Amino acid sequence: MSSPADDAAVHASADVSADVSAVAARVLALEARALADFAAAPPPRLAEAVALMAGLAGRVIVTGVGKSGHVGRKIAATLASTGTPASFVHPTEASHGDLGMIGRDDAVLVLSKSGELREASDLLHYCRRFGIKVIAITARAGSSLARAADIVLALPDAPEACGETSAPTTSTTLQMALGDALAVALLESRGFTAADFKVFHPGGKLGALLKTVGDLMHAGDEVPLAAAATPMADTLLIMTQKRFGCVGVVDAQGCLSGVVTDGDLRRNMGADLLARSTGEVMTRAPRTAHARMLASQALKLMNDTRITALFVVDDDMKPVGIIHVHDLLRAGVM
Repeated sequence: MSSPADDAAVHASADVSADVSAVAARVLALEARALADFAAAPPPRLAEAVALMAGLAGRVIVTGVGKSGHVGRKIAATLASTGTPASFVHPTEASHGDLGMIGRDDAVLVLSKSGELREASDLLHYCRRFGIKVIAITARAGSSLARAADIVLALPDAPEACGETSAPTTSTTLQMALGDALAVALLESRGFTAADFKVFHPGGKLGALLKTVGDLMHAGDEVPLAAAATPMADTLLIMTQKRFGCVGVVDAQGCLSGVVTDGDLRRNMGADLLARSTGEVMTRAPRTAHARMLASQALKLMNDTRITALFVVDDDMKPVGIIHVHDLLRAGVM
């Protein structure tokens, strides 16, 4: 039996859990409302800021201190990974030599809710001296930062989720969301593709998803091919040697016209199988892939059609490779 003390502890734990859930719900709802209001009325000069950053010969330099600095680092990383050259420069370090990292072809994106950023004074003077454009993300349109900026992206003055201390919570969420909006708008304006994205994300799960069939396929002598007139006895030897469980059948022009699989062998099993031509046994119009197809798309095609290998063809339907489901799984494509 449990003691009164044990029962009291259980009730206390349940009360704490309920309180935490209520706080979490309140914070999430407050920040969600702020984001919804911001989405309904984004900064009027947002398109102007995107056009400025898209037309740069240099980089976007992101800066800020405190929580805004942490958000700025994330924004710089997101911009850089989506095709917009960007770096983070801390404003204090800028005053001690890092101003040399900012070139005349760059633009500076400054984050500060209050807009009263003493640490950025030297940086802003430097930008004014050399005609470097400044974009400000701030909630104070009349602040020193806003007056010094060429373009102001105003944040709504939404209440912080931590009401008593006004610790940066809602405001940093809005900053980060606006940074994402800038990055995606820039990405779409320059036609940045999955292939471009893969260049900046070669590792991990994301890198695996962005690999192409051409990155993983077998080519050259590894590809099992036979002419339509080849006797099935010889085609079976090719199938055994190459170990993909299939053979691609090519016509006189070298184009893929069919495929012979284990299933075709079972369907045509008989005393005369080895004497028949490969063209008589093959399945016509097989499923194929292009080298530029994403590996994840190839895996979906295999799963949907219940096949384990795809011949890779060029635009003229000539085989250039073969990819097996095991190649995709080894590469981490899921």
